[in-house]
Amino acid sequence: MPELRIAVAFAGRERQSVIELAVPAGTTAAQAVERSGIRARHPEIDATAPLGIWGRVVAPDAALADGDRVEIYRPLAQDPKEARRQRARSARARR
Repeated sequence: MPELRIAVAFAGRERQSVIELAVPAGTTAAQAVERSGIRARHPEIDATAPLGIWGRVVAPDAALADGDRVEIYRPLAQDPKEARRQRARSARARR
């Protein structure tokens, strides 16, 4: 059975980890996360965290291809639209 070379990445608030590994063909994104052991390095990772491949959100059962980078996404600290509204309000108040 051929092996795929992939990476699993997570960027936490303090540090990021990228773990490269070889997995059997047919491995899913969720299986790659488990095989990587990244949750041992980052216990703050939620088991239901969204996953992506090269910046595109995918289902946990998405099959991987050679060279894929599985990314584990964390929740946003603040909604970007709300942050912009707050900056606009502050700018108006300063005028």
